[in-house]
Parts: sequence; structure tokens; C-alpha cells
Amino acid sequence: MSKKQIEACVRETLEQYFKDLHGVEPHSMHEMFLSTVEKPLLDVVLRHADGNQSKAAEWLGINRNTLRRKLLEHKLVDQ
Repeated sequence: MSKKQIEACVRETLEQYFKDLHGVEPHSMHEMFLSTVEKPLLDVVLRHADGNQSKAAEWLGINRNTLRRKLLEHKLVDQ
């Protein structure tokens, strides 16, 4: 899947989100969207890195400590 395809999927999902609101104004969309997308992103990348957090952090372009904190926040690893 290309970057354009992912972008199209996100757009389609957001359009559906607005339809599902039936005119109700959204609240805190940025935080909601990022946290919703971040958890599966971290989970899938870590799985493809065979649980290697250093490799996953490198693939994500973030510091390993940042990855560890995010994994804990999303309850994807035990403390």
C-alpha cells in the first residue's frame, strides 16, 4: 500500500466519521485520531520487528525510550 492509498483510506474514514456524527460537532479530534492510529501502528511495527524495540523504534523514526513510553501508555507491554 502506498502513501497515497493510506491517505485515501484516512480521508474516507474521516468522512465516514463526520457522517456518523449526524451534524453533532466533534470534540478533540486531533488527540482522538492520533491515539486511535498510534496503538495499531506500534503494535504492528513491533510485531514485524519480532518484538525488538530498538529495531521498531528505528523503523518508526523515534527514540527507543519514546517507543517504550508509548508502548506502556497503550498497554502493549508490561512494566
